[in-house]
Amino acid sequence: MYNKYSKQYNVIAASSTVGIAQTTVVLEADRPFLQVQVKHAAELQCCYTSENSVEVHWIKQDGNTTLSTRSPRHAVELSQRVTNGSITVSGRLCGNLTFNPVELIDTGFYQCSLKGNDFNRVSHGTYLQVYQPMKKTLNLSESTKNRILTAEGVLLLLCALMPSVTLLWKSKRLNELEKKKAKKEEENIYQGLNLDDCSSAYDRIERSQAHGQYQDVGNIKDEEEQVQLEKP
Repeated sequence: MYNKYSKQYNVIAASSTVGIAQTTVVLEADRPFLQVQVKHAAELQCCYTSENSVEVHWIKQDGNTTLSTRSPRHAVELSQRVTNGSITVSGRLCGNLTFNPVELIDTGFYQCSLKGNDFNRVSHGTYLQVYQPMKKTLNLSESTKNRILTAEGVLLLLCALMPSVTLLWKSKRLNELEKKKAKKEEENIYQGLNLDDCSSAYDRIERSQAHGQYQDVGNIKDEEEQVQLEKP
């Protein structure tokens, strides 16, 4: 009986010791997102407090997967470009993962794996996004840009003035055509008239108005004078 109870006591004590060891590691909040341009340096950090010795390892989940096809986490491969280290900041222990420089393949979700004698914990993690800026298709100087803007302004001005100028030119053309048409119609009115006939008719009208329509034959003294009467 004593051995049985003592064995159970030892198991409970050992489990409580492991629980205390796990609670001695306190993780701090990680930076959730970091965006870095390609060929630049990048540094990931996870900080914690612990009373026991801790080994820090970095694990990664690739960022080129979707939610339906998540890639498994794997250990980060260290090299001359990717290095791992640890520092102490204000009494805190921080694990650093440095990329110098960072590449497009480094995009992914990174977490710290904290391992001790009796515990193994994983930090909240940081998503590293590596982007490549867009390259200029045309490398233009400032003077060239100013000339292009000036040309665009002139073209816009011409586009605004051309409809008005065209409308004025059309209206002027229509006025000239109307004048030519009126002049031609006026010439057609007098085209069938004979000027000699018009002159003789005009003379007869003038003579009739000057002498009257009838002549008094009683006042003629010379009977031998030839009498010429005008017809009424």
